[in-house]
Amino acid sequence: MKKSKSISPAQIAAFRLRRHHLLERRDPNLVAVCADICGVQAQVMSSAQLALWTRVPNVTRAAIQAALWEKRSLVKTSCMRQTLHLLAADDFPAFITAERDSRMAAILRIMARFGIAPNEVYPMNNAVLDALADGPLTLRQLAAAIRPKLNKKLRTWMGEMWNGFRPAIAEGLICYGPSRGAEATLVRVDQWLPKQKQISVKKAQTTLLHRYLRAYGPATLQDFSRWSGIPMSRVNELRELLREDEIVQFDIDDSRHLLLAKDYEELIDSDPGGLSVRLLPGFDSYLLGHAIKDHLVEPANYKQVYRNQGWISAVILVDGKVAGLWSYSGSRGRTAVDIRPFKKLSATVREKIEEEAASLAKFMDAS
Repeated sequence: MKKSKSISPAQIAAFRLRRHHLLERRDPNLVAVCADICGVQAQVMSSAQLALWTRVPNVTRAAIQAALWEKRSLVKTSCMRQTLHLLAADDFPAFITAERDSRMAAILRIMARFGIAPNEVYPMNNAVLDALADGPLTLRQLAAAIRPKLNKKLRTWMGEMWNGFRPAIAEGLICYGPSRGAEATLVRVDQWLPKQKQISVKKAQTTLLHRYLRAYGPATLQDFSRWSGIPMSRVNELRELLREDEIVQFDIDDSRHLLLAKDYEELIDSDPGGLSVRLLPGFDSYLLGHAIKDHLVEPANYKQVYRNQGWISAVILVDGKVAGLWSYSGSRGRTAVDIRPFKKLSATVREKIEEEAASLAKFMDAS
């Protein structure tokens, strides 16, 4: 294990901003950017598109749609924290395998309340695959197709849950396909993506931890557990699998933070290189990587950003810290951006916000 030098909050912020492609828009490969940040949260699809807009130069909504539904280089599925994400297709096997056990355990605990035993889930998954054999179906169509094949307890589960297909999604058997109007569809992974490589759970989870630290480090094991949804009992076991020469440890705010050793020199040399201003959409990945958010937002403003029922606001990010909220509206080919700073912004910051607003308008095909 390397002995770490002292590091400043500004160095950490610059490192994380660069890893999240928020210091400059340089990489035009939207799939690579998505991979670098370990996926884009997609509970709200418009926010997922904006998360790529704020990172990828000259990206268009059409390019994002093409990557998802034509090239299939991005995949939409439920993953970390059991929330919808856009993942790079190449990451799908490792990420799904890493998350599968903890996600299935959580699902089975809920299903047990309906009296459903674990062995009753497999016939349900098989029914889902059979129903999707001829291609994507909407959630309503899929539910109608499999409900007659299920026992009473599973039918009750289907009726109570907004998405009764979570076991098949968690197992990596199905993912989301192209929408039909306002309705989402589901599709078989073995028909949608190339043949998936088999990977052990241990290797998949270790890979996920490495990838997380590349994007969000320095970070604690508790941060990784909260971000991934993998319980701490398992995360502590993963820590034991890491070689000591792979990791640098930092004590920050009385907590032990980890960083990949190969990223150490970049961290200590990190410099934002000037003022950084970004408009981050709601649910942006940058806001979701750490259990404690003091480095991102002042306590007095916390509940304006991290709101009730898991809602994350769209924020103005200045040098890696939340400086206010923003929203936009569109009408007659124009996009209006409304900013609500927590305190007065400098003229330079406001100029950069105007530049971001102009970029957003271009993305929205507006003025």
